[in-house]
Amino acid sequence: QVQLVESGGGLVQAGGSLRLSCAASGHTFYMYDMGWFRQALGKERELVAAIRWSGGSTYYADSVKGRFTISRDNAKNTVYLQMNSLTPEDTAVEYCAAASANYDSADNRTTEHEYHDWGQGTQVSVSS
Repeated sequence: QVQLVESGGGLVQAGGSLRLSCAASGHTFYMYDMGWFRQALGKERELVAAIRWSGGSTYYADSVKGRFTISRDNAKNTVYLQMNSLTPEDTAVEYCAAASANYDSADNRTTEHEYHDWGQGTQVSVSS
């Protein structure tokens, strides 16, 4: 189990950028695969980006590929989401989530049920 706290959300104009941070408790952060999910008003929660425990591979939803970058610093127990070229369609609550590290798989975790610990979320709002 790990406690997750997101920060960095806010209001930005279209074309702008935000950098989200997710701080994790303890010093076993390396044991978790991490993901960023978002939920827009009236929409189901969807996976935005994922990163394996080692940071060696990443996954991005097609809608954000080329604009967003997920990264992690295991020494700081923190995962980041750099969000560039934001559009109003990116308006959503962004959630950081943790899953048990999948050491024997080369793939990222891409299904919501695999993530067992969740942050409270941070609002990202993009104006036209």
